[in-house]
Amino acid sequence: MSFFRLFVYGTLKKGFGANSLLEDAEFLGNASTSPGYFLLNCGEYPGLVRLAGLKTVQGELYAVSQETLARLDQHEGVPTLYTREKIDLEGVDGLVETYFYRGPMAGKTLVKTGIWES
Repeated sequence: MSFFRLFVYGTLKKGFGANSLLEDAEFLGNASTSPGYFLLNCGEYPGLVRLAGLKTVQGELYAVSQETLARLDQHEGVPTLYTREKIDLEGVDGLVETYFYRGPMAGKTLVKTGIWES
């Protein structure tokens, strides 16, 4: 069975409601993006966006199966609300999968800390 490395930064993290979707995934550790990314506060969940600057986003890295990835794509609203793309993480070799926000940006605020805590 092939596995994919997935970076999560919001409601899929440990301690949040959607983490149960990762029950069969392997937690690989905490991680952060390379600079140039921000979180948007979309109300009940965050959205990762590319934005020039020195900010990083904090999250968690998991090894997930193709089946789990397909289930997460559906949960995240791919390809309408989010897209799944590859990203560099600090201190991690190679690219990993993550979800980028594609929804409306009007009225959204930046999460200045880069850490989703709501």
